[in-house]
Amino acid sequence: MKISLFRGALIALITIALCYAGLITAQQRPTFTAEQLDRLRIRAVPEKEGLYLMPGFDGSMSGGNIAILATDEGVIIVDNKYSYSYENIIRQVASVTSQPIRYVLNTHHHFDHAGSNASFMPSAQVIGHENVRINMLRNTGPSASPDGAPRITFSDKTSIHLGGVEVQAHHLGCGHTNGDSAILFPELRTIHTGDLFIWGDRMDGSTMAPFIDYANGGCASDWVATLDQILALDFDTVIPGHGPLLRKAEIRIFRDKFEQLLSRIGSAMSSGVNREGIVSALDISDLNWPLAPDRIQEIYDELSQ
Repeated sequence: MKISLFRGALIALITIALCYAGLITAQQRPTFTAEQLDRLRIRAVPEKEGLYLMPGFDGSMSGGNIAILATDEGVIIVDNKYSYSYENIIRQVASVTSQPIRYVLNTHHHFDHAGSNASFMPSAQVIGHENVRINMLRNTGPSASPDGAPRITFSDKTSIHLGGVEVQAHHLGCGHTNGDSAILFPELRTIHTGDLFIWGDRMDGSTMAPFIDYANGGCASDWVATLDQILALDFDTVIPGHGPLLRKAEIRIFRDKFEQLLSRIGSAMSSGVNREGIVSALDISDLNWPLAPDRIQEIYDELSQ
């Protein structure tokens, strides 16, 4: 019994150490090829005057997508990648406008989306859902950024009016975390979904799948309903948390796939499949979401409650 307990404790310590090392790596500045740098360069969003995109394809190398709205009274950005990304963001934004960044909106608190919050605070207002602030202040470790916790928060919806343009932040429910916001540019009919919706492959070629951050209030059971509320908004162009510019139809595909995932896990549970057997019993190969076994079991645990 003592040997088993020691072995279990040793495995737990090794797992924590590996996770910690992975987070440190994710916060280190990566080296990009010329082709990768070109993919990450700021570009205008077609047919959307004043709107730009700094692309992001993953949470380990490129960070999340940044939306940039340039007006004649200043700039609003949505998300800001890593703690080391600040200077690059400033430089790239300056290549398309001479106006300063006045507002920074967070889609959620993760360090690949809100890592530069603290660097922006001396000159810009940083705004996020109230749970973004709570999560940033509560979390510790190399991936946390408590100094960047937004000083301005909201509960359900807020708007910024700058240069005659409105930008809306909507908190529509639980999903990736408990603080997710979708950022709508109403006049431009464009939305930034944060990680409530991601699409495609990472820069290393692996395929992304939805991640439920249970430690920070995420939930699978409400995610589809949250996406339904996003789909009810008026937009045609989508900036996902990670991935290329897309249309509303891709959010519907993502939503339907998520519903299928939950339905199949629920059906297996109804058939008597237990937690240990759910991974082998579940066939989601057609969804093209390579979910790790522990993530499937976490969803099982949530649906069992």
